[in-house]
Amino acid sequence: MTNLRFDANLKWLFTELPFVERFDAAAAAGFTAVEYASPYEYEPQRLRALLDGAGLEQILINTPMGPAGSPTRFGYACLPDSVGDYREGVLRGLEYASALGARFLHVVGGVVPEGVHDDVAFARYVANIAWAAEQARGTGVRLLLEAQNKRDSPGFVLTSQARAAAVVEAVGDDVAGLLLDFYHAQIDEGDLIRTFEKYRGIALHLQIADAPDRHEPGTGEIAYPTLFRVIESSGYDGWIGCEYQPATETAAGLTWMKELVE
Repeated sequence: MTNLRFDANLKWLFTELPFVERFDAAAAAGFTAVEYASPYEYEPQRLRALLDGAGLEQILINTPMGPAGSPTRFGYACLPDSVGDYREGVLRGLEYASALGARFLHVVGGVVPEGVHDDVAFARYVANIAWAAEQARGTGVRLLLEAQNKRDSPGFVLTSQARAAAVVEAVGDDVAGLLLDFYHAQIDEGDLIRTFEKYRGIALHLQIADAPDRHEPGTGEIAYPTLFRVIESSGYDGWIGCEYQPATETAAGLTWMKELVE
């Protein structure tokens, strides 16, 4: 029996159903916890009721992002001219995380704007994360920073795990940590076992999908049975978010949990 704990990302899983029906579907499939990027379309009391009704724990939400297709669709944190929007989003995110009992707020980094040098955008990002860390201290919510791959998120400010880890070190690992997404890491850097082992101490949350198509574990090139054994043997006791696009129907694709996890 494995000790690994998997939560359902309701942005990606159970999309056959309206969002408010995905909580019960996740519970029926055996999940005891969920995460999703954006809770902001709903009042926190409504989401809290859905969680409680399904017997689920909320693990993670993201800070607000702009609409699809907009320059802010990957977040505000590195945008020099959007400090006000960024700070408003962080405070709103902390409010929702506290109301939902979420232990993590993923502060989405953003894409370096056209015409802005990477050094300028990164400096703004670090300053913004430092500000967010001060707001988060004492709330019980920890901030997560995630590197994203250059194919899906070209121009994203966090270009590597090392860069994200440096920011965690700068602002303090008492309040911030890595969100290590193995799909993103595989596409840009590979060497997943050594990457995990290197950053294990500050990797507070993990996410999974197989590469190259972002479907279920076992559908692509990542050796997930081996990776899962390494994660479990490390003593990692956090959650692993299932952030993948099911190849067919969500419940039918969950057989990987029995086939790949010992």
